[in-house]
Amino acid sequence: MNAIIQTYGLTREVKGRTIVSNVNLNLKRGEIYGLLGPNGAGKTTIMKMLTGLILPTSGEITLFGKKLAEDSKESLKRVGSIIEYPLFLEHLTAMENLKIHCEYLGFYDEMAIRQALDLVQLKGIEGKKVKEFSLGMKQRLGIARAAITKPELIVLDEPTNGLDPIGIKDMRDLVQTLNKEYGITFLLSSHILAEIEQMADRIGVIQQGKLVDEFTLSDIRQRRTEYLELVTPDVRRAAVLLEQELQIFNIKIVQDNRIRIYDANVSAGQISRLLVSRDIELEEIQKNTSTLEDYFYNQIQGGAKHAKAD
Repeated sequence: MNAIIQTYGLTREVKGRTIVSNVNLNLKRGEIYGLLGPNGAGKTTIMKMLTGLILPTSGEITLFGKKLAEDSKESLKRVGSIIEYPLFLEHLTAMENLKIHCEYLGFYDEMAIRQALDLVQLKGIEGKKVKEFSLGMKQRLGIARAAITKPELIVLDEPTNGLDPIGIKDMRDLVQTLNKEYGITFLLSSHILAEIEQMADRIGVIQQGKLVDEFTLSDIRQRRTEYLELVTPDVRRAAVLLEQELQIFNIKIVQDNRIRIYDANVSAGQISRLLVSRDIELEEIQKNTSTLEDYFYNQIQGGAKHAKAD
């Protein structure tokens, strides 16, 4: 069984408002899958449905090859998760918190608790109360709690949220170690592209509750294109001239003073000579390559509007 999670038309409505709409996900065993989208896009709602915390309004979820239902406790035992912020009894130690968690699950194995703490590099904190932990330590403890029962899948909602750069790197290293050395599959979310890009094997872009695209990093690198970008205070007149004089129609105005030209047959020299000859100030012109950030911006924000010369 290669697929751990499959969803079909997954939809969630609240008081007549659609939060998640017709999402079809396919999470493969052994991969790190990232849900990428702005805050409020529906990522957390999707994760809550996948972990049985809330029910979909319509659609179907298959977990480990079995349809997820209200009585799917056995399947959900194979899943660890941190949805939103990991909560603990702050006046207790990490060990005490994890023991209570295990008692709730009916899982009694103190060695497994110690192994989980070792796994997330929280050794030597047995007597330290959770209220004394940093945010990064609490995130690690959350993953230890999720990993105690040695789950096949761990679901992490914004795992680097609020962490400093060192904490972010530590979290990224921890996820990749658990994935590569222990074979744990991960589904994680973020609204920050750079974090997902460094962790995930595949990325699903969520916008307004819909899965608008899905790709691997190698896919997106193949989609990158070269373009000329010029800076001028008179973008409208420049755009008209480029169309009329040089027959360039693949033009995009990305800011009030920037134009991108996606036409490999026209050189920077031709463009410069034309604009200068027509007394249009040219502050800068250079060749660039579209980045993953550009792609994500276009998917989430709709990108900048294409110039249309009058």
